[in-house]
Amino acid sequence: MSALKREITRADIMPMADYADVRKQRRAEASAIKKKRRVEVGPFATLYFESYDTMWIQIHEMLHIEKGGEAQVEGELAAYNPLVPKGRELVATLMFEIPDPERRGRELRRLGGVEGTVTLKVGQETITAVPEDDVERTRSDGKASSVHFLHFPFSDAQVAGFRDPAVEVLVGIGHPNYGHTAVLPAEAREALAGDFE
Repeated sequence: MSALKREITRADIMPMADYADVRKQRRAEASAIKKKRRVEVGPFATLYFESYDTMWIQIHEMLHIEKGGEAQVEGELAAYNPLVPKGRELVATLMFEIPDPERRGRELRRLGGVEGTVTLKVGQETITAVPEDDVERTRSDGKASSVHFLHFPFSDAQVAGFRDPAVEVLVGIGHPNYGHTAVLPAEAREALAGDFE
């Protein structure tokens, strides 16, 4: 694992022929990593906490599937490097996973601005997520995207609290139409503690 690497560089990208040879193994490893970093909040929201390793596999998968060659590499690095935690933050992809398209559209129309209501509570300290500002995630008609990229900036004291097993950590979504909280599972907490310097 490469938990303390903060940026994926061109030197980290495998030739696609080599990646194809190890793809099955790398995807299995990534699946095991992602499983430990996944937190369900309410009936259809899931936070996937990202890392160097999850973004490394994402970039390689995009290059493998889209086959854009060298011209595609810089764009993928620019897109996914912001989601690698930088030492005093956690970074998550929030997904609203509703298989039925009609229901998904109906629910997302009720969730405008949800990206500004996501928090981590570490003991008595509340850390409000800062949405990635690459694109607007709530449309002008009030419909939310089904995918949001969120940064949780931590102070040193909050990191210490996060690392203390006696301190409870909660993940919450406080939108008026989707108010749910989940305890951060011990397995996820242990995995995420490695994201801090």
